[in-house]
Amino acid sequence: MKSSLLVLTLCCMAFADARAAAESTVKAPPPVTAESKKFKDVDVAQFDALRLQKEKVVLLDVRTPEEYAAGHIPGSVLLDFRSPKFADELAKLPREKQYLVHCAVGGRSAKACDQMSRIGFTNVLNLKGGFKAWQAEGKPVEK
Repeated sequence: MKSSLLVLTLCCMAFADARAAAESTVKAPPPVTAESKKFKDVDVAQFDALRLQKEKVVLLDVRTPEEYAAGHIPGSVLLDFRSPKFADELAKLPREKQYLVHCAVGGRSAKACDQMSRIGFTNVLNLKGGFKAWQAEGKPVEK
């Protein structure tokens, strides 16, 4: 009797763990792939040329406030990708503008660009290599 109860308990625990794992994978957004991507990656030279058209573009820095304070691209606006308010703040932005998005190396900004594309932004560009690539090219940085 005790061994049957133990086996039943272990089975229930295993089922609960499997169900929780399945639910957590269902909630995660799909990864950004070349096929699913609805935004364009641009290099530092393209990004820099576009950012100079100040009235036509929004330069969006999706790093943390600490990263931004340590140095950022002149004219950029901070919108922390890791903030719990990121999606709400993103939803408030006008869809008709062109957005030049960057983070430290390109991962967060690619995810931000993907999220922007999914909610109706149609002109979104991601800086390949992020802020580190920008610095490596000797481009201007503000503090």
